[in-house]
Amino acid sequence: MTGPAAAPTGAPLALLDLDGTLTDSYPGIAASARVAFAALGLPVPDDRALRRFVGPPLPSSFALFGVPPERVPEAVEAYRGYFREQGMWQNSVYDGVPEQLAALRDAGVRLAVATSKPEVFARPICQRYGLAEHLEGGVDGVFGAPLDDVPSTKADVIAAALAALTPTGPVVMVGDRSHDAVGAAAHGLPCLGVAWGYAEPGELEDAGAIGVVPRVDGLAAAVLDALAGATGTLPEVSASASPAAGPTTGT
Repeated sequence: MTGPAAAPTGAPLALLDLDGTLTDSYPGIAASARVAFAALGLPVPDDRALRRFVGPPLPSSFALFGVPPERVPEAVEAYRGYFREQGMWQNSVYDGVPEQLAALRDAGVRLAVATSKPEVFARPICQRYGLAEHLEGGVDGVFGAPLDDVPSTKADVIAAALAALTPTGPVVMVGDRSHDAVGAAAHGLPCLGVAWGYAEPGELEDAGAIGVVPRVDGLAAAVLDALAGATGTLPEVSASASPAAGPTTGT
């Protein structure tokens, strides 16, 4: 799929997290994690605990749950075996996200996805669920982690996006977990948090997010405000993209 025409040089850029920011990917991630813990003969965490899997790099999540370091590769392999076949499609776009992305593009903002999910999974997900059409260069505007065993952080993913997109205008990272804020800070970028994802209470604020957007229908306006903080003025978001009411998330 060919994405929208590139915005002019100097246009602001928003880097968007995927899981918990654009899509509700918990069902597939949780199912894949359950398969992995069972395959290793380890206790399967409950649903509340498994929410912490959404966002961070997968090896870090397994380590956080006490999987011995020497067994983390085995856990990752079991997880991805299920995820490739089923888990990646147990997913949905949050209600209102496409309209917010369209509003940002209409306001002249370049958009790209920067996710800790392996890029080989993130690109087809963005393609299937209609997100790629809003991104700079379509699926070429999706940046993720490598699938191999090379350690990768959110800062690494952001670095790859910045190198490919070479922005000359202001840049903001948008995400739902602390590693989004930490990764952005590594490049001197502000991070705008979103409240409909998987962060614990206070997690984003403690990590240095400049603010937290409470509802999907306020995303475009909040991104423009964040970018305007660095440039002074930006086009206003269309009122049609910010309904006064309606569901915050999809199912």
